[in-house]
Amino acid sequence: MAFSKIFFTTAVVAVSVIHSSLATEFLVGDKSGWTLDFDYQGWAAGKEFRVGDQLVFKYASGVHNVLRVNGTEFQQCEAADNTVPLTTGNDVITLATPGRKWYICGVARHCAARSMKLNITVLAQGDSPASAPTPSSPTPAAARGNAASSFYGWIVVMVSFVGMVLV
Repeated sequence: MAFSKIFFTTAVVAVSVIHSSLATEFLVGDKSGWTLDFDYQGWAAGKEFRVGDQLVFKYASGVHNVLRVNGTEFQQCEAADNTVPLTTGNDVITLATPGRKWYICGVARHCAARSMKLNITVLAQGDSPASAPTPSSPTPAAARGNAASSFYGWIVVMVSFVGMVLV
């Protein structure tokens, strides 16, 4: 009986570790990073952002910053006075909740005049996008979701099989 409890605990920990390793890290702007005159909406188009994924904003510290804002502040390119800027030049934001997310650069007029702003929609782990791709042409992000589901299915099957053999 004690062995089955140890096995079950080990299996739960393994699945948790595997789950966290399936999160995707997105380098905002890819090789361009967080910079002036870049089309961040174009960059985000076609990507699926999910709870647990991370956004990495890379830029020269002291030249730019990252501000998490709401939709109105995003449209106006102006954050509330109490908004705390991220300023390290290697800012990592873990997407913890589903929904719309807005980010701007608060330095000078970088947002309004130089397009330093990003708007994304974060999906829950099990959600699919509003317009799913056709089965004949899955997107890389859709393939990631299918692979993750298949992977979890195999983990459950293997854990169940090993548990039955050992008990």
